[in-house]
Amino acid sequence: MPDIKLPCDVAEKVNAICESHGDNPGELINILHEAQHLMGYLPEEMQRMIAHRLNIPVSKVYGVVTFYAFFTMTAKGKYPISVCMGTACYVRGSEKLLEEFKRVLGIDVGETTPDGKFSLDCLRCVGACGLAPVVMIGEKVYGRLQPVDVRRILDELE
Repeated sequence: MPDIKLPCDVAEKVNAICESHGDNPGELINILHEAQHLMGYLPEEMQRMIAHRLNIPVSKVYGVVTFYAFFTMTAKGKYPISVCMGTACYVRGSEKLLEEFKRVLGIDVGETTPDGKFSLDCLRCVGACGLAPVVMIGEKVYGRLQPVDVRRILDELE
């Protein structure tokens, strides 16, 4: 993991989150959820702080972070884009949507644009199969999309 220094205010908030959960190792997942919300990801230094605060090995924190798909150790863009690749979406063209996002943004899955605005990922199912194909950007769901819609959506976000 790269050497990342947390801003003082973030470090204070991580300590406060741990304290609000009684520094209880049994609350690790809840603590990680709240901590990830601070920066959008869980850098190494944050994981080390949490491990130290809960008096558990860093390897345990890292194991939880890498096991659950919700957690990420890489910074996401201001607008995280997730293309659903579940069966209904895939059958209705989500692969073509993904290719268009990659082409227009100039990035691959798992990457963030150089300006930090957009990151691109895939997910298994949004649970909105009736709207397939579906893309989530942040918390907003876009349904029944075609590749021609990609540029318009991105333009609206900029």
